[in-house]
Amino acid sequence: MEREFTVIIEQDEEGFFIASVPELKGCHTQAKSLDALVERIKEAIQLCLEVYGEGDALTHLVGVQ
Repeated sequence: MEREFTVIIEQDEEGFFIASVPELKGCHTQAKSLDALVERIKEAIQLCLEVYGEGDALTHLVGVQ
């Protein structure tokens, strides 16, 4: 099953990038670079799906755009 999520990315006063997924309550992360942020939000989405019972052995995150 393919799913799409909206990821909102902001930058704080200290230069950190912050990503959040409005569709998944509590799904957010931060990083100093955009490359690191992308990897971290992928992990956060996968973890949120597992916690909410929507992830299983056949479901894995393919990527973000």
